[in-house]
Amino acid sequence: MRFGLFVPQGWRMDLVGIAAEKQWGVMLDLAQRADAEERWESIWVYDHMHTVPEPSQEATHEAWTVMAALASTTGRVRLGQMCTCMSYREPAFLAKVAATVDVISGGRVEMGIGAGWYEHEWRAYGYGFPRAGERLARLREGVEIFRQAWTTGSATLDGEHYQVDGALCHPQPLQGTAFEGSARNGIPMWIAGGGERKTLRIAAEYADYTNFDGSPDGFERKSEILREHCADVGSDFDSIVRSANYNVVIGRDEAEVQERLAGIKARFEEAGLTPAKAQEQVDNLRTQPAVGTPEQITQMLAEMQERGMTYAITYFAEAAYDTSGIELFEDEVIPELQG
Repeated sequence: MRFGLFVPQGWRMDLVGIAAEKQWGVMLDLAQRADAEERWESIWVYDHMHTVPEPSQEATHEAWTVMAALASTTGRVRLGQMCTCMSYREPAFLAKVAATVDVISGGRVEMGIGAGWYEHEWRAYGYGFPRAGERLARLREGVEIFRQAWTTGSATLDGEHYQVDGALCHPQPLQGTAFEGSARNGIPMWIAGGGERKTLRIAAEYADYTNFDGSPDGFERKSEILREHCADVGSDFDSIVRSANYNVVIGRDEAEVQERLAGIKARFEEAGLTPAKAQEQVDNLRTQPAVGTPEQITQMLAEMQERGMTYAITYFAEAAYDTSGIELFEDEVIPELQG
């Protein structure tokens, strides 16, 4: 199994209490820590502008600005976003941005892409909030522009939502050109989301990786539907790496797990959530599959690996304040699954 690690950037209220001028240093320290620890294959950020579970004045650092900064300050670990919203930037421009970051990083970009969902920030930033069908149509047209741009150096599409006419993308991304990379897309494309009629069909057509439901039943269902779409469009199901995201709260025993959950609740309250809202968030987190002891989490991930989930992207809510949970995961979970 392969492992990725989210770097806190504020979106999930995970930089609360850290002064603005110190936040990048905290993020960079964690990124460089992962870069030096070969058990981590990749580091990740989110593409959002407003915090969750509710909008607030807490910092949320912009994804592709952070990607460029990480490209120049790390040297080994791969760099991804889970996931970029197609409609927040014109796709030809975004293809150019990603190609530039790929060159800066020496060919380490992973392109996570999705249709977008966070209505509050869509409307606040003046993007409107199109119906789901339109957002998915934009996603399909956009990934076609990406593929053309990254594999041929230009893109032309007279689409319903996007029109480009010989949009040049030079320099080309290093992946798929100078380096051994994805022959399919240039920069590896992660199609995120589990929409069964459209998103998974787009994944069957374009994805090098998918990212959807990490529960056993949900993962198996989405995988089977992806397989059916692959058969329909004539693509190789087995060539698509299937990943899932996991919120990890790990402790040597139940008491330590509860202690970490209490710390997460306190930070939500510090950010301005009511005690009831903060408790609701923690109660939801407590039911998730990667919450428990190393043995419990290892067993869960091993079972998911048997189902075909071979890339786990992990998020530790306390990472900006305390890396002991990450260390425990590195020492007792990853070695059991990477070997």
